[in-house]
This record gives sequence, structure tokens and C-alpha cells, in this order.
Amino acid sequence: MTSWVGRTAVEIAAAVREKRVAPREVVAEHLARIERLDGRIGAFRTVRAEAALAEADEVAARAGLGELPLAGVPVAVKDNLAVRGESMRVGSAATPDTPAGRDHETVARLRAAGAVVVGLTNVPELCVFGTTEGVHGTARNPWDPARTAGGSSGGSAAAVAAGMVPIALGNDGMGSLRIPAANCGLVTIKPGREVVPAGIGDGDWFGMSENGPLATTVEDARLMLEVLAGAGAVRRPGNDTRRIAVSLRSPLAGAPVTRPYAAAVREAAGVLIKAGHQVRRADPPYPVSLGVTALAHWTAGTAVDARGVDARLLTRRTRVHAAIGRRCEHTVRSGAGRERLRQRLEPFFAEYDVLLTPALARRSPKAAPWHERGWLRNVAANSAYSPLTPPWNLTGWPAMSVPFGTLPSGAPCAVQLVGPPGSEAGLLEIAGQLEQRHPWQRIAPLE
Repeated sequence: MTSWVGRTAVEIAAAVREKRVAPREVVAEHLARIERLDGRIGAFRTVRAEAALAEADEVAARAGLGELPLAGVPVAVKDNLAVRGESMRVGSAATPDTPAGRDHETVARLRAAGAVVVGLTNVPELCVFGTTEGVHGTARNPWDPARTAGGSSGGSAAAVAAGMVPIALGNDGMGSLRIPAANCGLVTIKPGREVVPAGIGDGDWFGMSENGPLATTVEDARLMLEVLAGAGAVRRPGNDTRRIAVSLRSPLAGAPVTRPYAAAVREAAGVLIKAGHQVRRADPPYPVSLGVTALAHWTAGTAVDARGVDARLLTRRTRVHAAIGRRCEHTVRSGAGRERLRQRLEPFFAEYDVLLTPALARRSPKAAPWHERGWLRNVAANSAYSPLTPPWNLTGWPAMSVPFGTLPSGAPCAVQLVGPPGSEAGLLEIAGQLEQRHPWQRIAPLE
């Protein structure tokens, strides 16, 4: 008997379209794996077992089954995006437990493509931090369960890395796709502005947040992005030689890149040289004020999202984060800081097509009750390990995390690829070359 757990979304969809397997069988296998493993991993806030099986049958009965790009593919959805009939708790006790009346546009697009939503995944409260834990559960890294899966799309990343689903939907406001993807050995892409519908919270964190895929292969990430973005939105380039800048510099003073992540970048650069690209060392001209700018936007986004909930039910770290953000909100809302950063970095990307950096500066913190700890301790831990992601939310430019190499613990390491507006397809092409020449183990060995 063929097992569909551990197969890619591309493989599953092809088999369903060709009627080699029924969507119900695929979904049932993944639900069984969730039931078996999620008590150890904590990926899901809620599992839609009965509803997902019914929806799988509906997919099988659709007249255009042979045309569906995600036919019968189980998918998990981050718990800050509406799924019809399910509550959206955003990791908090302060949010209402009332069912959504309609799907978020990205969820609707996945379903229209034939995907089946099996559950909603855990996030930190209001999706603020780069660790995922709180009143609804703790998401652990399937490769190293003593450590956090990352955040804020930590539950979605853990679900894919554990083989509970082949793909998942998340979003990224300061690195919330790339951080957990890097921890869990996944491929992700934060698209540039207006490539994929956003609609995340109240204002998308001033336009910094983008929805995107979490997958085990570049091909799956590309397929899911094409579904989310709509036909023709992600154009495939030719196999052109790219000008690639390699930088090991952390944008944040006091948060240096550790040896395994620096080594991964050097090795990836060597692979890209052999692939025929023009590769050289060059650091983007990050301003000294970048850390302050990032903190102001990070806290101000939380202040907006916290406005509609009962603050008494928020954790202390979230209340402090929002209170600081209220003082920054007016300045952040003007967009002047983001525009200055774009103008400063645009000449660099006129000279280079792609920037290659470490995805993280160091391995993730331990899986612990971070929501019970103080604000400063949380901010320090987050900033120390993930200083390389926020600049590209501030600019609104596309950025990827790609598995590459391993840490001394045996958990995956990762690199980041960044490009100017409209470069999503080019980044995916480069990521595919890294995958082809340096393939990675896709699913954590949990059994």
C-alpha cells in the first residue's frame, strides 16, 4: 500500500487528478499522523478531522478535478487567517471564540485549487514574537523538540516539517515565515507587496505583512505561491546568470552571525559559483538606525492589532509591546522611515540581482513558556537569533529561507535569498539550484 504521508503536494495532486488515489484516503492518512504525533509537537490549535474528510469527498466529486493544481492536498492554515466555520484565536485568550463566516481570500484560493484544510496552527499571542507558545499550546521544532519551532508561523512550519501536511499557509511581518522555516528545514518565500492578497489583522502591520507558503521543496513552494498569487503573477525567468552579493553582516549591532550559519552561506555561495553565477562579497548599506526603526514598526503593528481586544486578557509581554508601539504609531504610519530605507538600499540592488545571507544568526531558543516571561527578555532572545529578516519587511521586497546544511545538533541550517520588487520567480530559481545541487532531508525523523 502506498503511503501519501511524506509525499510532496505536487505528487499528491497529480495522483488525485489521475484518480490513482482518492482525496479522502490522502487526508485520512495525514489526520492519522496528526493524531499520532501532534501531542509531541504542538503544531495545531484545532484539527478539523470530520470537516476535512467531508471536504475531501467534495473535492473528489468536483467536475473539474483534472484541472485542480492542489487536488486533494491537505493544508494547514495559520490561526490569524479566517477559515469558514472556525474561530480565529490568534494565539490569545483575549480574542473571541466565534466561527468565521467566510474564508480569508488566501484560504479561498487554496480551496478553489482543490486543497483541503485539515486544521489551524498555533501562533504566539497576536503573532508578535519569534517563538510560538501560549494559552493554546507550544509549537516545537520536529528536528529538535527541545527547541521552539520559531514564530510566528511556528505551528504551520512544525506541521509541515513533521509530515502532518505537505504544505501550510503562514505570513510574515518581521520574519514570521522565514524564521520558523529556517528552524524547521523548510522552503518559504515572503512575496513582495501586492503579489499575494494580505488582509492580515488591521492594516497588515503598515503594509509589512505578507501571506506565503511553507513547503518541503522549492517546487511545492512555487506551486503554492502561484495559487495564492493568481495566474501569471509569478513569471518564470530563463536560466540567466545572476549577480549575487554574499553578506555575513548582521544588520543589528550586537547580534553577530554564528559559525554554522556563516558556513552555510559560504558553502551555498560555492554552489552558486559552480552553477555559473557571478558571486562576490558585498554588504548592503544597512543604516545604524535600522534596529530602532524595526523596533518602532514591530511594536506599532502590535498596538494596532491589540486595539480591538480586552487588554486585561493579554499577556504582560504583549501589553508592554503594544504600549511602546502606541508611542511610535504616528511616526510609523507616515511611512517615511520605510521609504528612506528603500532609497538607501535601491542602489545596492541595482548592482546585484540577489542577496545571499544567513537566514538566522544562531539556533532558536528552547521551547519554553516565553509568554510568561518579561518583555525585555523576549525581545532580547528574538533579536539575538533573527536579526536578518526585518529589513525586507520594511522595504516590502521578496525574501526566501532555504534549507542548507545542518547545525551541530543535527537540526537544519538555512540561508536567506533577497531580491528587488518582482524577483519572486528569480529567487525560486536560485533556490531550486541550491536544492538540486545540495538536496536536503525533507521530513524530520520522528518515527
